[in-house]
Amino acid sequence: MIGYVSSTVPKEEKKLKQVAIYCDGSSLGNGQVASRAAAVALLGYKGFWRAVGEYLGVATNQQAEIAAAAVGLESLKQPCEVKVFTDSRYVVETMSGRFRRKANLPWWDRLDKAAAAHKIRWEWTRGHAGHLLQEAADSGARRIAAAGHVEESILRDIEEKIGVVDPED
Repeated sequence: MIGYVSSTVPKEEKKLKQVAIYCDGSSLGNGQVASRAAAVALLGYKGFWRAVGEYLGVATNQQAEIAAAAVGLESLKQPCEVKVFTDSRYVVETMSGRFRRKANLPWWDRLDKAAAAHKIRWEWTRGHAGHLLQEAADSGARRIAAAGHVEESILRDIEEKIGVVDPED
């Protein structure tokens, strides 16, 4: 895995909760007018996981990947120390400042706002490599995109499948 720490640091220096987020986006029919995209994030705290998702409608894979990270960070109720795991090098490299933002600017703005309150380490993880959490996020995003809306049953299925698990497993 490749990791980078963003420059956003919470204003308060008290002990922050340590949270892991595994996120993935999917665009069925990527680049086509009738594409259907979704984003899913799995938020883990002390081994317990919660799934959140958003149906995006017409969006590209890159936009869905950006949105997935934003969805996860937006779900946090207070500033946290976060490791964001994504299979998108585009997201990791851009948020680390290695890639310039030439496109998808409204999507990046959303992610910047979601990230502002947190201390974040951006981690790349190989997609489709059998990692339980990454595969669950991917499957959830595909299922929501196919359904055309967020079904709570999809998110609950993900949580039940994961159970209690250490993010490093």
